[in-house]
This record gives sequence, C-alpha cells and structure tokens, in this order.
Amino acid sequence: MKYKIQALLLLTTILIFFACSKMEEQPELKIWYNQPATDWNHALPVGNGRLGAMVFGDPNHERIQLNEDSMWPGGPDWGNSKGTPEDLEYIRRLLDEEKVHEADRGIVDRFSYKSIVRSHQTMGDLFIDFGNQKAMNYRRWLSLDSAMVTAQYRVGDALVRERVFASKPDNVLVVELSTSAETGIDFTLTLTRPDDEGVPTVTVSVPSSNEILMQGEVTQRKGVRESKPFPLDYGVKFEIRLQVEQEGGTITTKDHTLVLSGVHHAIIYLVANTSFYHDDYSAENERNLRALSNNSFSGILRDHVYDYQQLFHRVELDLGGSTLDSIPTDKRLARVKNGSDDPDLIAKMFQYGRYLLISSSRPGTNPANLQGLWNEHINAPWNADYHLNINLQMNYWPAEVANLSECHQPLLDYIDRLIIRGKETAKLQYGMNGAVIHHASDLWAAPWMRAAQPYWGSWVHGGGWLMQHMWEHYRFTQDTLFLKDQAWPAMKSIATFYLDWLVKDESGQWFSYPETSPENSYIATNGEPAATAKGSAMGQQIISEVFDHVIRASDILGIDDPFTKAVLQKKRLLRSGTVIGEDGRLLEWDNPYLEAEEGHRHMSHLYALHPGNAITPQTPGLFEAAKKSLKYRLDHGGAGTGWSRAWLINFSARLLDPKAVSVNIALFLQKSTADNLFDMHPPFQIDGNFGFTAGVAEALLQSQNDVIHVLPALPKEWETGHIKGLRARGGYVVDISWENNKLNELILTSLRGRLGTIRYGAKEVSFEMKAGERIHFGPELNKKK
Repeated sequence: MKYKIQALLLLTTILIFFACSKMEEQPELKIWYNQPATDWNHALPVGNGRLGAMVFGDPNHERIQLNEDSMWPGGPDWGNSKGTPEDLEYIRRLLDEEKVHEADRGIVDRFSYKSIVRSHQTMGDLFIDFGNQKAMNYRRWLSLDSAMVTAQYRVGDALVRERVFASKPDNVLVVELSTSAETGIDFTLTLTRPDDEGVPTVTVSVPSSNEILMQGEVTQRKGVRESKPFPLDYGVKFEIRLQVEQEGGTITTKDHTLVLSGVHHAIIYLVANTSFYHDDYSAENERNLRALSNNSFSGILRDHVYDYQQLFHRVELDLGGSTLDSIPTDKRLARVKNGSDDPDLIAKMFQYGRYLLISSSRPGTNPANLQGLWNEHINAPWNADYHLNINLQMNYWPAEVANLSECHQPLLDYIDRLIIRGKETAKLQYGMNGAVIHHASDLWAAPWMRAAQPYWGSWVHGGGWLMQHMWEHYRFTQDTLFLKDQAWPAMKSIATFYLDWLVKDESGQWFSYPETSPENSYIATNGEPAATAKGSAMGQQIISEVFDHVIRASDILGIDDPFTKAVLQKKRLLRSGTVIGEDGRLLEWDNPYLEAEEGHRHMSHLYALHPGNAITPQTPGLFEAAKKSLKYRLDHGGAGTGWSRAWLINFSARLLDPKAVSVNIALFLQKSTADNLFDMHPPFQIDGNFGFTAGVAEALLQSQNDVIHVLPALPKEWETGHIKGLRARGGYVVDISWENNKLNELILTSLRGRLGTIRYGAKEVSFEMKAGERIHFGPELNKKK
C-alpha cells in the first residue's frame, strides 16, 4: 500500500475534535423491531470492515450468519487478457463498414471471458439453539451509535439479552448472552457452512471444552468461465475459532457442538482469518485470541465503541419527526409505503448508509462489494463482485462528503491492484501503453473483459471512472502527498492508455471506439438492437474528465513533461461527449439512435451531470438537455432498480430540484427498501444504500470549483433541521441549520486554508480562511443582494 493513512492523522485529529465538541447528548440512534428476523433481509448487519455478520435475534434457534470479505474461490490465475491488437483492428473495421451486429458478436468472441461464476461467499453460520422458549416483550434493535445489535425479551419473569458487535480494534466478532433467571439459560453452539453442490466445504472439530474450530477452503463447484461449466475446487483457505467464557453453569462438548447449561452470562468470541491476508492464518487467529485474553469484555466493548464513534459521530442529521421513534422501523417503513411522510426515517437511512460503509470498508480491508460485506450464498447474485460501470463507484459516493474519508482507502488501494494487472491487459490485448480496466472484477483484481452479451460488459472505462475517486479524495482532503504518491501514478496509467486508444475522425477530433453505453442498446439501421458503436457519450465524458484531472494535477504538482503535453493536445481536440439532439435530449451514442429500452435503468449519458460536474447551471443548454433526458427515461418507466433510483436522487439534487429529490427519496423507500433498510435491487444490492446517503448530502450541500452551495435542493418537507460535520471540496467541515425552509446558521471550518465562495439561493459571499479557522454566517444570507 503506497499511501498510508498516517497522512490523514492531522486531518483526522481535527475532525474528531470538531465532531466531539459539537455533538450534543442525543437519544440513541437506532432501528428497531418487536419480532425476530424470519428472513435474511430482515436480519441486522454488524461488521468491522473485514469480518461481519447478520443477526436474526431468534430467541429459540438463533442464527448469526457470518461473513469475511476475502471468501472467494479460485485465484489470480486466469491470465490478464484475451484477444490481440489485430482483433481490435478487426472490430473497428466492422464498425467502419457499419456491420454493427458482426462487431457485437466479434467483441464478445474475441475479447470476452463471457459469463463468469466465481463468487464471493458466506463464511458460514453460528447457530445458538435455546430450545423452545416462550419469549415475551420482545425487542430487537441495531444501535447506529454503538454499532451493536441487541435482542431482548422475557422468559417467564427473567430478562434475557443478546448483544452482538464486530470489533475492529480486536479483530473479533463478539456475542454476549445474559439472563436474570436464577437457574440460568441452556443453549447449544454450532458452527456450520453450506455444502458446495453436495460437497462439504469445512471440517468442524472441538479442540477443547470451550472451543469450536472450523476450517475450510472456498470452492465453486458450479463455476463458469467462457459461459461454460468450469468447476473450481480451490480458493481462499480459512479458519474460524470460537471460544466461549461463561459465568455459572456448565459447558460440555457433544459431537462438534458446545452445550452450555445453567449459564448466567456468556461471552462468545469468534475470530476468523484467511490465506488471502495471512500465509499462516491459523497463527493469526491464535494471536487474536491471545490478545483477547489480555483484555476484558468491557474493555473490548469500550474499545469497539470508541473506535467506531470516532468515525460515526462526525456527522449529525436532524430532519425532525423523531416522535415516531416509538413505532417499530418496519411499521414506519410500511407507513411511508402507504404514502406518509417520515423525515426522521430519511435521516436514519442517511446515517444507516454511513454505518454500512464503516462496517464494510476500513483501511486495510477489501472494498465493499455488491452486497457490502454481507452475503449468505455460495453462488451470490452477480457474484457479489465489483461492477465498475456504476455499482462499486456508488458504494463510495458518500465516503468523502459524509466525512468517512478513511473508509475510501480500501477502494483506492484496490484501484492500485487493478492497474498492475490492467497494464498487462492493455499491452497484450490492445497493444497499448498504460492500463485498462473493464466493467467488472473480483477479489483477484482481474482486469479482463467479462460479457456474455456486448452490452453487458464490452466496455473499457472502468478504470477511467475509478480515477474520479482518486481525484475526489484529493479534492476533499487537499492532501498533496496522496496526490503525488498514489493518485498521480494511477491517473497517469489510465490517461496513457486513452492517449493510445483514441482515434482521429474525419474532422480531426479524437474519439473512442469501439464503444458501448453500459448495459444499454440502440436500434440499428436494420431495426434490430445493437450495442457497439463509433462513440458513446459516457466514454467521451469519462476520457475528458480523466484528461482534465491529469492537467489540474500536473499544475498542482508542477509536472510539465511530454506526457502532460500529449494530454493537453488531445484534450483540445477531443470530441465532445455532451451533444444535444434535435429533440433537446443528450445523445447517448455517436448518432441519434432510438433506444431499445427507452426506460433503461442506466442513465450513462448523464455522467457529466453526476457524478461528474461538467453539466451545471453555468452550462444552461446542457443543463436543460439533462432535464429532458431524465424526464424521457422516467416517462418510459426508468429507475426500476434501487441503485438507479438512488442515482436519480443525486441527479435531482444536481438539477436543483427539491421536489424531485423528495419524490425519488419516497419512491426509493416505497419500492426498493427491505424491512432491515437494505436496498433491494431486487435482490439485495448495497449500492442503493450508499447512493441514498450521498443523495441526501447532495441535497443539503454541494461544492465545486471553490464554491460551497448551501441547501441547494432542500425538500419542503424538511422544514426545520440541521446537519453537522459534512465535508466540502477544498478541505472544509460544514454545519448547517435551517428553519421554515430558510437558512438559519452556517458554520464553516477550513482544515487547509483557502479562498472560496458561499452560495445560498441567489446570493454569493466570498471568504478567505486560514487552516483551522471557523467562520459563521447567519440569517443575513437570506437577504437579497
């Protein structure tokens, strides 16, 4: 890892100081239920970035489904490329001859690994069998303040409580069980893991009277490669060790289980490590357990809460309506689905997204995948992998603005791994310099193309889009060491590929082809759907953005060399990716084709509106064209998936449309939210949760080009409220409060010291700040110029 988090220590210290100094004592922030989970999508998640669980809270047959982020089959052994530079020339020649359907077939046959099944997998299950208790006064909740799930109920006159948390400082999943019954409680502990097509995947043993050991290797008996069966009988090796400490009662072993009787208080420690992180993962488990033996449960809990709150408590959001906290969360969600407003549930969803990112992405872990960290399958939907045509990027949209910059680091480090292999792909597959990253990857940072159909993944811009995250991390933190040591080498690699990839058209402009627009198709001249084209809006927009960021970074770093000159030259003559058609909409491809699916979930031609920033109110023609493009998609049934609806929240905020923000937030909750508040694609896909959080932040604060835009798209339903601790580009912490839909107070803290402008409504105020300085603005910003 070239960039170490030590570079953020000063920033982090300042952030913690302001976060802690501002946070007033608040009621516990939680989501809660008055019944146990009966379905995985009702269970509640915990995680420490790498190790996680879904807690059902069943008082009779408790299931705690276990996850670890490196549980993948196979290895980095499928090569780096398929196809040759000659194949690229063949595809381009077909497109030049307008043989688009042949090009569609050729790009898949010659370059793609086609369908792939190589999935992130469950680590198994911990079952706690209490027998058949008659539980009364049941309540189950997830505390967003302490990152802990609790189930509490009465059996007769006795109170029984279960608490579960995943500690980052101690690398352990902890389950605490307690009862006030004089006779204690009886239960059996079992560790299991699903078979892989009838083949056992683990061995379980009981090495001592208070320990269960489960060891295995991740396999994929129904693996697929090149759209053909490709069984994988090897993968990441892993070991789970469970140890229990009890007060009162007895503990015995039976077969491969632990049987506890008459116990008043028990602590179950579960450590797990894999061969991905450690050559000797068994020894690492031993080290983890030995460290735990030198601490107490109260100390482990204290350290966990402290570590978590340094991140979570940086931001506070109040939209009013907390009186509804007396209603269980699933009932509140049902009210919203029936048309009621619930601003406080929106605030909880915002914070839930922050909780999920902290729990699934910490420095030193893998990035959050399609399901974050939480996955009960051997063969997960879409492999629970890394889709780079929006999904992985959306996972990290809230990282900077929601004041979780450290949680961005796993993605940034993963990008470095992708680029290493992507350089080989660029060279072998396309005969080009630099690095190329296609539309999906996995634990092994596989850079090759995977697409059974051309519109699914015959796309070369995964790396280009990821460069936005490198640049955004710099823009929010203003960390020039990061820019120099990690962002610049990555951006240079991707830009170098684009320099070789671009082709000059008849007018002398540079354009990208073959191109597709992610997962979408157009109607070719013969009336049939086609995917490949001689240019797409998104491809040109991404290349333009990469070149822009390289140019700006080179200015900051003082780099002036043949590479930067080449980027400047091609940027000047780059074909525009924002072309307005005769109907006033933005073109998605190089020509005004009809769409095969007019309400398609991807709105890729609007990349320049969001997450890019080339379309703004300062480009009024493009701004109006973006509005028309969105309206057309929605009029034809667009935004059917959860993540697509979350993208619409962000688009609406960028379009300064508070009504559309409110409508799309409501539709997200009504159509795409499970009882445990997971985003339902369907099925569960976590990107929508993160996109939701980013969208709420975008409605309250936007920052581009040294302009901090306050309350740019505040829904009228959020009449009075405040948010504390948001981050703005340029290195700022921002607190905002409002009453009657008008700004009441703005507090701006500069972490680096800069010149800038505050925009609120039609009013703009310039400022100059020193590092560490805070300035206040009051209701005077409501006054007209």
